[in-house]
Amino acid sequence: MRTPTIRDVAVRAGVSKSLVSLVLRGADGVRPDKRRAVLDAAEELGYRPNAAARSLSERRTRTVGVLLNDVRNPWFVELLDGVNARLDDSGLRMLLADGHLNRRLGEDLTRTFTELRVDGLIAVGTLPDPGVLLTAADRVPTVVAGAREPVLPAVDIVANDDVHGARLATEHLIGLGHRDIAHIAGRGAVGELRRRGFETTMREHGLASSAVVEQGDLTEEGGYRAAVRLLSRPRRPTAVFAANDMTCVGALSAAEESGLRVPRDLSLVGYDNTYLSQLRHLWLTTVDHAGRDVGRRAAARLLDRIAEPGRPARVDLAAPALEVRGTTAPPPAGIHPRSAVRT
Repeated sequence: MRTPTIRDVAVRAGVSKSLVSLVLRGADGVRPDKRRAVLDAAEELGYRPNAAARSLSERRTRTVGVLLNDVRNPWFVELLDGVNARLDDSGLRMLLADGHLNRRLGEDLTRTFTELRVDGLIAVGTLPDPGVLLTAADRVPTVVAGAREPVLPAVDIVANDDVHGARLATEHLIGLGHRDIAHIAGRGAVGELRRRGFETTMREHGLASSAVVEQGDLTEEGGYRAAVRLLSRPRRPTAVFAANDMTCVGALSAAEESGLRVPRDLSLVGYDNTYLSQLRHLWLTTVDHAGRDVGRRAAARLLDRIAEPGRPARVDLAAPALEVRGTTAPPPAGIHPRSAVRT
């Protein structure tokens, strides 16, 4: 059997093709009885609009390209949920691409999106080559979500307030009595902001001399290796603030291999409040980066930019919150609560 057409729907409903088109687009001004007749006819015939034909007539595809830094990163899940919910409310569909695959294949997936004529583009996370967005942003409305780079003309940035989030984590540990606190840092602008929040907070509490930073790479393995280096120091920290939950899981493994019990011997704080942090056998204290809110805001900013491409770029920051769970406690007995000196 051939696929039913808009003409078939019009004949079955006893109306014109133009009226069918108006009904299927959800246009106002159609009599209720005519609208009902068209919808019933479409249902009876199993008619589905031709997306390609509609794109040609409307000069838009009703799709949004979403380029992820790395689809394996668990913190993207809630952000994508927020993006998709807001786009769906506006009748748009999300097309995903993995930046990790982009690097392996040496392809520019932003060009693929522009060739598909997406209505807009959202870049999620810190891209290894932020310059790829420059050309895309000249061709299609673009928003950066969950990252603070690149800063480009007419490109909005929607992210979590990383400096404040790092302050929440650090002040939590200080409030428990920790003084020897280390930070496993991430990379890119987000990593630098979280490091800045940690160091600034330590300095404001007179603890700059006991603030230690080890570089990580935002992976579990990177967190493990950084934690091994920290725990091998002559004066090991009593608490570690990790740049993200993946890093924190790696630090947890290093602590357990070193014979340390968390949180009795070592307190750990992650960042992102991913599903990993909520697993009962991990139960990480972490900073909730408001991922779903960031996603919804990013989609809303993109819709604004699609409607008004020439509007000034803006930075929109969502407020983080601390989730206290099972990996933080006061420092081990024998450490004075107001100093870093062991007794």
